[in-house]
Amino acid sequence: MHLTATLERSARLNPTKAAVVHGEDEITYSELLDRARRAASVLIGAGVGPGDRVAVMTYNTPGFVVAAFGAWFAGAALVPVNHKFAAPEVAYALEHSGAVVGVVSGSLAETAVAGAPGFRWFTTESAHDGLPDFDESVRAAAPVPGAVDSDLDAVAQVLYTSGTTSSPKGCLHTHRTLSGLAPALAATLGFTQDERFLLAMPIWHAAPLNDWLLTMIALGATTVLMREFHPAELLPAVERYRITAFFGSPIAYLLPVQLADAGALDFADHDLSTVSKWLYGGASLGEATARRLVAAYSSDRFFQVYGMSEMGPSGTALYPHEQLAKAGSIGRGPMVGVDLRLVDADGRDVGPGDTGEIWLRGDTRMIGYLNNETATADCFVGDWFRTGDVARMDRDGYLYIVDRLKDVIIVGGENVHSQEVEEVLRAHPRLADVAVIGRPHPEWGETVVAMCVTVDGTELTLDEVREFLDDKLARYKLPREVVTVETLPRNPSGKILKHVLRGQV
Repeated sequence: MHLTATLERSARLNPTKAAVVHGEDEITYSELLDRARRAASVLIGAGVGPGDRVAVMTYNTPGFVVAAFGAWFAGAALVPVNHKFAAPEVAYALEHSGAVVGVVSGSLAETAVAGAPGFRWFTTESAHDGLPDFDESVRAAAPVPGAVDSDLDAVAQVLYTSGTTSSPKGCLHTHRTLSGLAPALAATLGFTQDERFLLAMPIWHAAPLNDWLLTMIALGATTVLMREFHPAELLPAVERYRITAFFGSPIAYLLPVQLADAGALDFADHDLSTVSKWLYGGASLGEATARRLVAAYSSDRFFQVYGMSEMGPSGTALYPHEQLAKAGSIGRGPMVGVDLRLVDADGRDVGPGDTGEIWLRGDTRMIGYLNNETATADCFVGDWFRTGDVARMDRDGYLYIVDRLKDVIIVGGENVHSQEVEEVLRAHPRLADVAVIGRPHPEWGETVVAMCVTVDGTELTLDEVREFLDDKLARYKLPREVVTVETLPRNPSGKILKHVLRGQV
């Protein structure tokens, strides 16, 4: 289904229902459709044609939604741009994607213009000197009657990966691949048209945009936009807007709990009873953390979702009744419409008790990486996508991520899975955060390095770490070096950027 058709369908069935809520503003489905068609006129007037790319760099605001659907009505592809990018990163995204026009939040325009001085930007949400106002232009434009190009296999989106191991790559998704997510997620997670989804994670990121916003639009449900995530505002927003579903990384759930522990907020002051789906992804939860969240949020309705940008994202799910018994797992089987294999280095399927790479396939898989045939060939095996994630299967068939293939540390011929060491180290009473990486070694091949953030900011010694781990891990897995740092670099999904850390050591 063409993405514009999903909006047209919901506007036809639910014209007066709120499609998007932002602060005090409510945009109904008929209003959103009208604005999207007017936005298409604006973009076409700016020179956008079928097959072109439109960059959108905003906070979680209605301007992003209008610009995205405007691009699709104009026959163009959307290029979501990280609103936290510095000027050189903006320049890379625009140049690599081939974007011809962009829409940017007014408060971000200075960075956007610095990154691409000659690029044609419109501003949304607020004005910036010398740039045309997108919102005003949309109000003044005449709507297009329908989508300029309804080809389901046309590129709809150039979605940049998180770049945990290298520079971001542009995933090419079509209208066909993206529109396949809504029915799969609705069937897997039980979404209905009655949802009120709080979108607080960055809208330009894969899951918030493709899994949650597009699914809500396709179902005719309501999306509530939080401009930026703030832990102190999560509980009031859930109560105020009668939210039924929320997605965040584990840290997004833990930060309000930490505020409550510090006396800065009280969960008892907020009615969270409307929420039937507390969704999390980007990392798994250990049993102690899962129990802590269940108690704090007074709910057992937690879902773990695992997926890759290259797959839409889509992948696996761990359901509420499995959260404690199988804590740390990403689930036993794939989502509806997805197939999964666990494969060893020789391409053979492995079973319970073994470790292998997760391969996924389904209709939501990207068609390839933009201008990168080598990377595309490396990750495609027939119609399968190689995720690069290494997982262990337990005796019941549940999968547990143990590492990224590129993060496995080889010490004297022995494989050390960094996440295994990290999981044990997180129990150290002085540690607030930790990442384990490999450093090249002339004799051993690599040596294990622990990058540590301490609770009080003071240095953690190698002797302390090795003494703590000595009876918990094999000696070849123990760090040979400890580096105490203030923070660890993470992407918007909450994943640690280990290639950045490797560059630091």
